[in-house]
Amino acid sequence: MSWHHPFGSTARDGWDVVVEPDASGWEHTGLYAGRLADGDARTHEAGRREHVVVPLSGSVHVAVSGAAGEHEAKLAGRSSVFAGASDVAYVPAGSSLTVTAVGDARVAVVFAVTETAEARFPFRHVSADEVPVELRGAGIASREVRNFGVPGVLEADSIIACEVVTPGGNWSSWPPHKHDEERPGEETALEEIYYFEVAPSAGTPAAAATDPVGYQRVYGTEHRPIDVLAEVRAGDVVLVPHGWHGPAIAGPGYDMYYLNVMAGPGEQRAWLICDDPAHGWVRETWPDQPVDPRLPLGGTR
Repeated sequence: MSWHHPFGSTARDGWDVVVEPDASGWEHTGLYAGRLADGDARTHEAGRREHVVVPLSGSVHVAVSGAAGEHEAKLAGRSSVFAGASDVAYVPAGSSLTVTAVGDARVAVVFAVTETAEARFPFRHVSADEVPVELRGAGIASREVRNFGVPGVLEADSIIACEVVTPGGNWSSWPPHKHDEERPGEETALEEIYYFEVAPSAGTPAAAATDPVGYQRVYGTEHRPIDVLAEVRAGDVVLVPHGWHGPAIAGPGYDMYYLNVMAGPGEQRAWLICDDPAHGWVRETWPDQPVDPRLPLGGTR
């Protein structure tokens, strides 16, 4: 089973990237991503799925109807994923969702499977200035995390979503960690999607940077093996069904973005992780190192 899906390899129904539950055992999360010309629309019947709409570039209009009521919102978006946080919209289960481009746009629509088609939480338009921006790590493990869809910020059934931006040459998802067991108070079982964008860093000559690239590592335990070492480019996806994941490495001269989508079978909606014991000591070095001064890439809010 390949857990790395290069850009375009899963394209269908007008989307460049499609991830859905399938016979491989992938059960809880999914993603659609692609370009929409001005006025183009995509409609999804949510059923037993809750969605979050994330503009990658440009703006989109979101219209929702269902048992939870009628809602509309214009998501102001941004020039690119490296320009800062974006408005997003949460769409509860049991809704009909239509996303329409306002000008040319690129958008991701992510989802988690819910137990029923009943809307347990309301529609919500989260504006960019409501998105908490966290600078995580230090030194060459510094990265920027935009926590628009995590517990404490967004009410939802099971979906957990955020964006991570890593400056060129830095390591992210470090130290390696896992979340594939239900251990109350210590770890939650969550499968995870990494959707990547990679672009030249500020100051990197565009004429020279013709193939921005990064790398992603996923490896398993003795009882649940998995082995992924993927060279990733813009639009690629790496799926993490279980196991340790990290690092995600931004090549020197190339900034890396990834959109994380998580959900699992447990009753508790929480991101509780366990570091690989061989590398967890790295966290202890951070208080003695400065955060990378290039962060946040999108500027200070």
